[in-house]
Amino acid sequence: MKKAFRIKENAEFQTVFKKGRSVANRQFVIYILEKEGQVHFRIGLSVSKKIGNAVTRNRIKRYIRQVFHEFEEQVSPNKDFVIIARKPAAEMDYHSVKKSLEHVLRLGKSLKKTKHAKNKHDFNQQGQ
Repeated sequence: MKKAFRIKENAEFQTVFKKGRSVANRQFVIYILEKEGQVHFRIGLSVSKKIGNAVTRNRIKRYIRQVFHEFEEQVSPNKDFVIIARKPAAEMDYHSVKKSLEHVLRLGKSLKKTKHAKNKHDFNQQGQ
């Protein structure tokens, strides 16, 4: 993921926390802030030391970045996201992380429906 897609500064994190809204499930909390005129979305990651050692924390962050990379076309472009990983995320594999983040992004209405998924749904309706 490109550096332009990341939130690094503490002030930017604080802005998202204060002005944004949050959605959560058991594994992740996501703060979402609308930013008018922004060309692409940005993400900030927070994985506490309570979750595990550096290897575990870095693995979780890698998984989150990869999920956002895969959802790049579906995620709303004019938003900042701060993702906070909770303790259960430490035991999750990549596919579980992807499913969990997809769920919480849909709760926050930040994930668009894909044509592929729609076609798949239409195909299932025709087959019945």
